[in-house]
Amino acid sequence: MVRRRIADGTYPPRTRVPSVVQLTAEFGIANATAHKVLRALREEGLTYTEPGLGSFVTERSKAAGDGPGA
Repeated sequence: MVRRRIADGTYPPRTRVPSVVQLTAEFGIANATAHKVLRALREEGLTYTEPGLGSFVTERSKAAGDGPGA
């Protein structure tokens, strides 16, 4: 869901991704699942967190999306 939006450019680099609250409301998932989604994106290097501000798409995610098989 969020990963796809990053890959297709819906969420370009430096764009804030939805919060846990927004993810639970939009996709009807549990808070724990939303936390796992955001953690996985961060671990994959697709997002970074600014304390107190939220999670944002990294520049690296743009480069990763430009490679073969993207």
